[in-house]
Amino acid sequence: MMASRKDHRSDRARDLALAAARVAEETRGSDVRVLDLREITPVFDYFVIATGSSRRQMHAMADEIEAVLKKERHELKRGAEGYEEGRWIVLDYGDVMVHLFDAEARDYWDIEHLWSDAQHVAVPSAGTATR
Repeated sequence: MMASRKDHRSDRARDLALAAARVAEETRGSDVRVLDLREITPVFDYFVIATGSSRRQMHAMADEIEAVLKKERHELKRGAEGYEEGRWIVLDYGDVMVHLFDAEARDYWDIEHLWSDAQHVAVPSAGTATR
């Protein structure tokens, strides 16, 4: 019973991460990645990482991710950081953390390298994803 509850939570987190990635792509985020951290840390299950072209575009991406996850998945973010500055916006969904960077901040922080042991999850192209 315990394993199935954990598996269900993990499936929910994976679906949530992929939904956030889909929205990031649909709102013109680039280099969208999903990292599976379940085997590395008990703190998070997934990271979604995307690059925005401007502060305004990153705000649009963050706002749309929040709106879609609330409407379609009934998920509310637990918190957010960096929205005002707009160079690195973090949306906290508990098991899933969404990181939206401008290009310079993404290169500088290099999250994929820091979490290089994480498995990469294939992100369906926004054009082929189903709703």
